[in-house]
Amino acid sequence: MTTQLDGDVIRLEGDCLVEEAEHLAALLDGQTERVVDLSACRQMHGAVLQALLWYGPTLRGAPADPFLREWRLPSLEMRWRED
Repeated sequence: MTTQLDGDVIRLEGDCLVEEAEHLAALLDGQTERVVDLSACRQMHGAVLQALLWYGPTLRGAPADPFLREWRLPSLEMRWRED
């Protein structure tokens, strides 16, 4: 599994495929103190991105992949939330 919980840090590692989205959502649901570390993430399925957009966790680290770093990471930082 590429989604690992280590204390309050969720690490996304390797290729995060569609199957990881549900697991990630379960780890984030109701857990506002959890941080997601993206530094070891190589690929991210759109469903995983959607879970991150929905729950809006604090993010740490930047993926090495230029596409993730330059295109997907900014969308997470600019997510829209209704307060």
